[in-house]
Amino acid sequence: MNILCGYNVNIDSVYRVSGAEISELLETFEEAEILNKIEYPPGKIISEADFVAGLAYCMKNGYGAEWLVFEHSAFKFLKNRYFEKSLVRMGGNAGIMANALSQLGASRVIPNVAVPSKTQLSLFSKKAIYFPDTLMQMKENTGEEPEENKNAGEESEENKGTVSSSQEPIHFVFDFSEGETFSLYGTEIKVPRENRFIATCDHLNLRLFANPAFEQYAFQHVHEIDGILISGFHLLLENYPDGSTYETILDNAISQLRSWKARNNKLRIHLEFGHFANKNIVNSVFLKCADLSDSLGMNEDELAMLYNLHGVPGEGLLNMEAEAVTRAACRLASRYRHKELLIHTREFVLTVSKLDFTSKLDLKSSSNPHSESHTDFQPSVEIEDSMDDSMEDSESSMFQKAAGEKLEALEFGVRCAGAYAATGRLEGREFVEEAALKLQESTFGREQIEAFLKTFNGKTLRQGAYALWEGYLICMLPTLLSKTPVTTVGLGDTLTAGIFLRGLELNVQA
Repeated sequence: MNILCGYNVNIDSVYRVSGAEISELLETFEEAEILNKIEYPPGKIISEADFVAGLAYCMKNGYGAEWLVFEHSAFKFLKNRYFEKSLVRMGGNAGIMANALSQLGASRVIPNVAVPSKTQLSLFSKKAIYFPDTLMQMKENTGEEPEENKNAGEESEENKGTVSSSQEPIHFVFDFSEGETFSLYGTEIKVPRENRFIATCDHLNLRLFANPAFEQYAFQHVHEIDGILISGFHLLLENYPDGSTYETILDNAISQLRSWKARNNKLRIHLEFGHFANKNIVNSVFLKCADLSDSLGMNEDELAMLYNLHGVPGEGLLNMEAEAVTRAACRLASRYRHKELLIHTREFVLTVSKLDFTSKLDLKSSSNPHSESHTDFQPSVEIEDSMDDSMEDSESSMFQKAAGEKLEALEFGVRCAGAYAATGRLEGREFVEEAALKLQESTFGREQIEAFLKTFNGKTLRQGAYALWEGYLICMLPTLLSKTPVTTVGLGDTLTAGIFLRGLELNVQA
């Protein structure tokens, strides 16, 4: 399988900060300025004091936050002070998914790399990743830095003030632990819960920037591409310093994807959500991508953000209750004509897919996507009777075959995510299968499967369950959990990559 991955690839610089260290850091800044910024958080980083206040504010309250870095002097302070002491790893949904696909057996994976610096390229898998640019190939093969990137991240006359767009996209992630204590100018503070503060310098990814080499490769080779994994829309800002807005950037990205799909009607596009800070943007992305993406993925938090579109209260979604998640996903898919939604939680995964063949059992009710039955998902009697009547029909066989393929893809993705959580590595399919054998199925996830079967009159199949509703196939599977996970970062992206890859393979085999 040949797969494109865009848009957001960056460097994560992860540093665990102690109470003693923040106490010492605070003493180097003026008390009145820091306390004022803690009381009235600026929400962005223009100075070193902004960063220190943001970190202290989050540690004091146990909050998580991400603030953008807008000045080169602040970026330079962070890089010089923390980068070499940090755990440096691949960041960005697209980067993580590209590496997963490469390790899991894709033939060729082409990532969009906004700034192909030596550090950024070194974080990619060496198996199937392909950089479509002669300078980048030279850098990969000889260890030399591409000429136009030698100054990335270094101060020059033109970038001494505002951060340069050629600068390496680095997300400085500051983890802190519950129970750490620090002195806030004489007042002892105890950190109430573990969390993180992120100082992000990533101005190209905020604009969904596509490297020209990536764009050119996609245009020239789109007939050879099987799928595209797209992410990074959650980074969009409502307004940009130059006066532009997210609408223009979003429309341009969608137009580009449409042009690729127009040249290859077999191309499958999956759009992966992230944590959106703005509800207007999340709604706009969801609605505008309805007829573009073949599938769209999100977790329960992101599903809850779409409340005004599906109307299911957030409590049930955030508690990962199968009934609430199923109702919300089905309403979104049917009301806005999405082909497939993938909801991945810690305890289970669920897909709602539009069937490619017409079913007699739901032909009538599917004629109006805004009918009352779509609003209030009540499938019990209709589906149970219809399924009983058609058990021996070829139609029922097609339903079961479609469900089997969906569940097989879900199972592979679940095993990949579980293996990665337990080991921090993905070293091929044999490695994944062996690691997955040592994991335990989520007990809560299995309980929710039972609730799903009862509420929606579903049927068991493979390790999961499925149900039918008005032209949509609903499949659900528990996750695999590790008692002692090595990492919890990137699990959703790893799961999504596995599901997408296996789904492409099954589609080709069919």
